[in-house]
Amino acid sequence: MVETQITGRGIKQKEVVDAMLKVPRHLFTEETFISQAYNDYPLPIGGDQTISQPYIVALMTEALKLDGTEKVLEIGTGSGYQSAVLSLMAHKVYSVERLSTLADRARKILDSLLCSNVVIRVADGTLGWAVNGPYDAIIVTAGSPEVPEAYMQQLKVGGRLVIPVGGEQAQELIRVTRLEGAFKKESLGGCRFVKLVGKYGWRAKETGSATY
Repeated sequence: MVETQITGRGIKQKEVVDAMLKVPRHLFTEETFISQAYNDYPLPIGGDQTISQPYIVALMTEALKLDGTEKVLEIGTGSGYQSAVLSLMAHKVYSVERLSTLADRARKILDSLLCSNVVIRVADGTLGWAVNGPYDAIIVTAGSPEVPEAYMQQLKVGGRLVIPVGGEQAQELIRVTRLEGAFKKESLGGCRFVKLVGKYGWRAKETGSATY
């Protein structure tokens, strides 16, 4: 997987490559799809959600420009796979998931892998997680019609936000860097993610709130 889909497609940061080698992706997939865990496409994980394809996980992680000292906010815990990769790349990971069933499952898998620097909260991810901010980096693993203002405000000066922005069927992967008094936006190419559901994303259903 790493040779053909990660380094073979241009991912160069050694820490990202090492993290992708270390995290056992099959543990995060449903049992039905274990045999496909290392293939180059997303897989369903329940709740109309998916585990992203390996290349996208690596691409988004590399785009955050992490050096291991950062506090990272992840929006959309999902399977927990991206969280596990981030746990090897950052000092602390705060992850928000709106579906408690996915958060519970991800927490168990992350605990089994000793990813103790990941904290998961069940809440509306479009609000971010202000109490632990500001963040050195924010990664959003669902497509949003626009960049929620909360993310911009919870990002440190010099921090990086990576988020898919666009319609329901296709988005553009954007990196936003917060500068003194301004924000710099860069396009990282086209992509397709599940919808970011919440107050400042696509229409939401009522969710609970808890911390794991």
